[in-house]
Amino acid sequence: MIIIWHNPRCSKSRQALALLQDSGAKIEIRKYLEDCPTRDEINRIAHKLGLPPSAMIRTGEKTYTDQNLDEVDSEDALLDAMAECPILIERPIAFHTDRAVIGRPPENVLSLIS
Repeated sequence: MIIIWHNPRCSKSRQALALLQDSGAKIEIRKYLEDCPTRDEINRIAHKLGLPPSAMIRTGEKTYTDQNLDEVDSEDALLDAMAECPILIERPIAFHTDRAVIGRPPENVLSLIS
């Protein structure tokens, strides 16, 4: 089963979800702004992505600048910020077992289909 952290208001997220649905893959949709991931979940996904938390944060969000996160050099502090304000998490993120991808471009999610 592929799990996708989905924001229905985001065109890239909608496109990634449509690609997965069209592929026939079994999908679990998590609207992560309503069902917010914990700090530990975000950290696990960062490890699955093989990226530091700083690579999965949306730097263009108003919250990012309002909280001066561009001045933060602690990955732990960025994890805390994403857990407190999940809008900061890059979207969509899809994962399956030990692999995860950021759906930018949306076609990236197809790499999870075996």
